Amino acid sequence: VQLQASGGGLAQPGGSLRLSCVASTLSLDLYAIGWFRQVPGKEREQISCISSYDGSTTYADSVKGRFTISKDSSKNTVYLQMDRLKPEDTAVYYCATPRPPYRDRCGGGVPFGSGGKGTLVTVSS
Repeated sequence: VQLQASGGGLAQPGGSLRLSCVASTLSLDLYAIGWFRQVPGKEREQISCISSYDGSTTYADSVKGRFTISKDSSKNTVYLQMDRLKPEDTAVYYCATPRPPYRDRCGGGVPFGSGGKGTLVTVSS
């Protein structure tokens, strides 16, 4: 599975960024996509997920109300709109699909793979 996250960069506190996750070898209509972030020295955090089964979405409490996940099937791309950014949102962000035999659902302890190359988000004034 080839996933590529992009759209990171430098943003000021309170600003916005939109991340993209493009799949090159699979249809995102068949797979749930989870967005994760990781800071060096810390475990990765799942921050959002969108199910391909029913389109349902999940958010970590740390980003709920500020981040929005969405999908454009025509572009085989999942987006993460990040608003009202905070310095603590600084991390490498990446996207991943569930580990087999899971495929299209989020939540319930579904394990995810390591994902593709991430994109760095830095929130600083």
